[in-house]
Amino acid sequence: MTDQEVQDLKQTPLDTLHREWDAKMAPFAGYDMAVQYPDGIIAEHLHTRTRASIFDVSHMGQAKLLGDDAAAALETLVPGDIRGLSPGRTRYTVLTNERGGILDDLMVTDRGDHLYLVVNAARKDADFAHIRNRVADRARLEILDGRALLAVQGPAAATVMGRLHAQAPDLGFMTAAALDLDAIPCFVTRSGYTGEDGYEISVAATEAEKLARRLLAEPEVLPAGLGARDSLRLEAGLCLYGHDIDETTTPVEASLSWVLGKRRRREGGFPGHRIILDQLKTGAARKRVGLKPGGKAPARAHTAVENAAGEVIGEVTSGGYGPSVEGPIAMGYVKTEYASPETPVNLRVRGKALPGSVVKLPFVERRYYKS
Repeated sequence: MTDQEVQDLKQTPLDTLHREWDAKMAPFAGYDMAVQYPDGIIAEHLHTRTRASIFDVSHMGQAKLLGDDAAAALETLVPGDIRGLSPGRTRYTVLTNERGGILDDLMVTDRGDHLYLVVNAARKDADFAHIRNRVADRARLEILDGRALLAVQGPAAATVMGRLHAQAPDLGFMTAAALDLDAIPCFVTRSGYTGEDGYEISVAATEAEKLARRLLAEPEVLPAGLGARDSLRLEAGLCLYGHDIDETTTPVEASLSWVLGKRRRREGGFPGHRIILDQLKTGAARKRVGLKPGGKAPARAHTAVENAAGEVIGEVTSGGYGPSVEGPIAMGYVKTEYASPETPVNLRVRGKALPGSVVKLPFVERRYYKS
């Protein structure tokens, strides 16, 4: 990066705290973000799996969609059942284009008088412009620039959060509530992107550092960076936008058919619905699958996947070392006829065809809280 590009990077409200904890910083989606701390990605990953970690995800986009017709308006852009959401419930969905491709994945929460949206950092400007332009006559989008977002993830997350508010452990998975955490007003959802139980906390940017310090004072909690967040979500078989899903992949191809609400499957009415619904009936030509290299060499993104005859049948979209499974893991797309678990494949790593196999996702059990 040029000196000017470095100067132009935005900082999250926790920037001072990251540097105090000697974080390794790197550019991501226009922000200077903490990638890892001195103990390293593997230690942070394993700590999250066994205790609890706090992640700074304040670069994500947060917004309100307001208006009596907001849910119906949003349904013209996503295949999820938004009108069926009850107040305090959260739903994962995707924005689609006219070809059925995924513009972004996002979280939608019904807050009673508005919908609360969280979108990916690299897509937030495009997402918000897209939503505003498409539903301006039916709903009003209000971008929440003054908010930070923290994620507390791991099996000890509920115990930690319960010390800050007695109601926090009672929240069900994908439910939300306005809670004062240690007297700091927050909006809390029981969710996350690590495969572990946990919470995402929207808090005023001016209060974010105070809240983070309070959480880090708990004996179970350590900070974790984007490196561990990536290895955790890969083990959990969760998609990363721009790698595993993008404008060229449909929800059916991405093995995300479950985001299509039953009513939406009947009615359609979202961009690309004819293509997506036809794929549901007749199948897609390719599918996202888990891939397990047979040796120790990782298969990184863009690694070619081949059949026994050397024909290219797909490509790795995410890959690396899985600390919890103690070996290399990957996700990618293959032709549907090769998508069954235990199908042998070769992975073209540094010019060599290394053996591997298709495996069922996720690589580790997802331990979301069920009330």
